[in-house]
Amino acid sequence: MSQPSPFYKRILLKLTGEAFCSKEGFGIDFDVVMRLAKELKEVRDLGVEIGVVVGGGNIFRGSIAHKNGMDRVIADNMGMLATMINGLALQNALEEQNCHTRMMTSIDIHQLAEPYVRRRAIRHLEKGRVIILAGGTGNPYFTTDTTASLRAMEIGADVILKATKVDGIYDADPMKVASARKYTELKFMDVLRDNLKVMDAAAISLCMENNVTIVVFNLNVYGNIKRVVLGEKIGTIVKET
Repeated sequence: MSQPSPFYKRILLKLTGEAFCSKEGFGIDFDVVMRLAKELKEVRDLGVEIGVVVGGGNIFRGSIAHKNGMDRVIADNMGMLATMINGLALQNALEEQNCHTRMMTSIDIHQLAEPYVRRRAIRHLEKGRVIILAGGTGNPYFTTDTTASLRAMEIGADVILKATKVDGIYDADPMKVASARKYTELKFMDVLRDNLKVMDAAAISLCMENNVTIVVFNLNVYGNIKRVVLGEKIGTIVKET
């Protein structure tokens, strides 16, 4: 039986820190990370080139620390270090699946990872390696959502896959509002106008200006990454046309 042909050839997967932990929402659950690695390996085996931007909120949230009195720059720097811990955990899990990886960071930490260089990142993708992009943009005041948008454009990704704990974008929090309505497709301006909170405004604006499609989907259903890559209509798609 022939292997299905992917709809997207090069993807940028955005993982929040929550993707690395169990329902308690803190730390790293290695069973969860291994399940994610197996799913990514299946997608890689389709011939899809994969970049992953990781968050760090399961370890440290700079925004919360800042609200509690910590200097914003220091808090954000600590948050960027947290993303590196998650990146190492994912790299280890992927390599347990015999999936070649490179972790690249925006902050120089050469004992653990390569510095992010656009041309080198693209070359890794072309060689079939999954690239894990940690350290945010390397600058305070920027979220990992903005990092995902920026890196997607730099590496020429066909799409940003925004992994969440719900099955798309709603007009209200479906965890709190039973009557919340799910959108199947939106334009970037709709997201900005209605303040739908799927990604921060800077990230959405970058995607709108450069016409980079976003698909928001539920990561907690095994196989959903593969379904999106194959072009199944799950979650919510955000695009200009």
